[in-house]
Amino acid sequence: MDFSVKSFKGLAAEAATVFTRAVQYTEERLGTSDKTELDAHFETLAQRSDRTKYWTERLVGKTEAVLQPNPNVRVEDYLFEKLDKKRDRLNNTELLGQDMIDAGTDFGPGTPYGSALIKVGQAQQELGQAEREFGRLVHTNFVQPLRRFLDGDMKTILKERRLLENKRLDLDAAKNRLRKAKATDPAAEKDVRSCQSDFDRQAEITRLLLEGISSTHGH
Repeated sequence: MDFSVKSFKGLAAEAATVFTRAVQYTEERLGTSDKTELDAHFETLAQRSDRTKYWTERLVGKTEAVLQPNPNVRVEDYLFEKLDKKRDRLNNTELLGQDMIDAGTDFGPGTPYGSALIKVGQAQQELGQAEREFGRLVHTNFVQPLRRFLDGDMKTILKERRLLENKRLDLDAAKNRLRKAKATDPAAEKDVRSCQSDFDRQAEITRLLLEGISSTHGH
């Protein structure tokens, strides 16, 4: 029973926090409440992070479309990659080369037409193999590192930025409660100091992560 009561109190406190943040956000949108602004350097870092995410996602998508124009096959390859299952599949150039060789063999390697088909087919297969190797290298050395960045560092940055925004809403809500107090309110003042400390700490964590994007650009 005691555990259930504690769980209920925890849920109630969490719901109250969410509600307070929603009220603060709404008042800011309506222009009836002040909003703590981050410094210009932080905003510049945040904007660079947004641009990095946007262009990285576009570059990954466009590169994958060039390597494999068929979207259904791209989805299949992505799923197999997640399952760590490699699929060796002939590309269209290799398939064309194989058909040419088969046709040339059927017509007869000793005939001019058959001989020509076999030679061109072999050349097509070599081109297809080079194309496949090029795709493998691009995927390994370009696409995969960018995907790891998006799935790793960028997800962490977005998570910490959302947390910072929540801390900022908590701080401004606490400031508003203090301003609205009709008399000196030690509890409200303590709440502001606590929220300010949490906000400053989260801002520093987020700033360090955002500054780390510079090293990402350098690799």
